[in-house]
Amino acid sequence: QVQLVESGGGLVQAGGSLRLSCTASGGTFNSYTMGWFRRAPGKERETVAQITSSNRTYYVDSVKGRFTLSRDNAKNTVYLQMNSLKPEDTAVYSCAATNGLGSYAYWGQGTQVTVSS
Repeated sequence: QVQLVESGGGLVQAGGSLRLSCTASGGTFNSYTMGWFRRAPGKERETVAQITSSNRTYYVDSVKGRFTLSRDNAKNTVYLQMNSLKPEDTAVYSCAATNGLGSYAYWGQGTQVTVSS
């Protein structure tokens, strides 16, 4: 069973930066596509960024140029570097990993990111 633990959330002023980490245990980390998702109050969950096992990345348009997703397979960890944060980035951020069928089957508990104006 794969377990994911996120860290790095918090409160930051607009224009500031945070780095989220997601560490996996169990399974074969380097074979997973990893994703970060967020859910703001009253809104649907949104895919923020994804990184494949071959390090191809995808970003939602609203974070392109501000967020960077990377992975360290030796540490079973993905990092979401978030720069130039905006109040609209405020949400609970969760990481997830795909299963062998390519579906996001494993989820972390989420970490709160709050950006004040």
